[in-house]
Amino acid sequence: MSATFGNNLKVTIFGESHSAGIGVVIDGLPAGLKIDEKKIAEAMKRRAPNRSVASTKRQEADIPEIVSGYFNGRATGTPLTALIRNTDTRSQDYERTVELLRPGHADYTGFVKYHGFNDYRGGGHFSGRLTAPIVFAGSIARQLLEQHHIHVSARIKQIADVMDPGPYSAAEMEETERKDFPVVDMDIGRKMQDKIREAHSKADSVGGVIECAISGLPAGLGDPFFDSVESTLAHIMFSIPAVKGLEFGDGFKIAGMRGSEANDTPILKNGTVSFASNHSGGIGGGITNGMPVLFRVAVRPTASIAQEQKTVNIRTMEEASLRIHGRHDACIVPRAVEAVKCAASLAAADLWLEVNHD
Repeated sequence: MSATFGNNLKVTIFGESHSAGIGVVIDGLPAGLKIDEKKIAEAMKRRAPNRSVASTKRQEADIPEIVSGYFNGRATGTPLTALIRNTDTRSQDYERTVELLRPGHADYTGFVKYHGFNDYRGGGHFSGRLTAPIVFAGSIARQLLEQHHIHVSARIKQIADVMDPGPYSAAEMEETERKDFPVVDMDIGRKMQDKIREAHSKADSVGGVIECAISGLPAGLGDPFFDSVESTLAHIMFSIPAVKGLEFGDGFKIAGMRGSEANDTPILKNGTVSFASNHSGGIGGGITNGMPVLFRVAVRPTASIAQEQKTVNIRTMEEASLRIHGRHDACIVPRAVEAVKCAASLAAADLWLEVNHD
């Protein structure tokens, strides 16, 4: 099993949802990198549950304890390690149904992979709880990028069947950080929230789509084929639990276009090459072309719902029924926005460090 991502900026996550703690080791941060702990705290707060009726009632402080690689406000250049304690676990919720495979979860695959020795409480290492260390590491990577005028922003594009087509500039998307619900158009956002509340009232859940932009990346980053920009971003995006789809630029819509419509025409702008459009999402041949890298991820409905469902008892090998207990979000998309931004920041920083060694 590998829990490590990256070539130049290596990130290793550890822990389980109900273990003593979770955390991350970051290797490759430039020595002397100034780190703003306030920005880390703000990112952790954006990932945390909110106070809405449709959000999980599990309340973790999520205060990272940095135990190495950080001194006098700067990265030392050695591996930076942070520990996030789990303090609000209710493991008894999972003891009641330990033998019953929860639909939509990794209970069966985890049982097979680890021969029944995996920690099943709260999903163990498969849990969305593990996005907390990703957000911690990504918030630091984001600070590295911003010091070089590279910015990562994201927004909710869709919840259930309510969609905000956009398009929006990266600056407009960045403004969503100042909102409790990260959408650009708050009128559409209220309709999205109504959908979440409706699903919650029916003991159900909904999913959605998150759009992310990385602006300021210079042309020439990435490689063709296996280490392409798309491959790098896909690798980490699909590491976020519940992400089930990914598209770049115009994505699947491009399949219905003609070449004359889909091609991004090169132009000269202020004496440098730019493009008249961005249908390919800022990437050509797996390499950045200087336009914003634009992509969207599809997030599945929260797997844990309070409705009774059919399943299998893994001990008796009999079909059974299950009603999931515990504290769960009716929609994880609002919290996943920060995870997507920070994961994108890790990928972008890894690409940038390939040719920029501070």
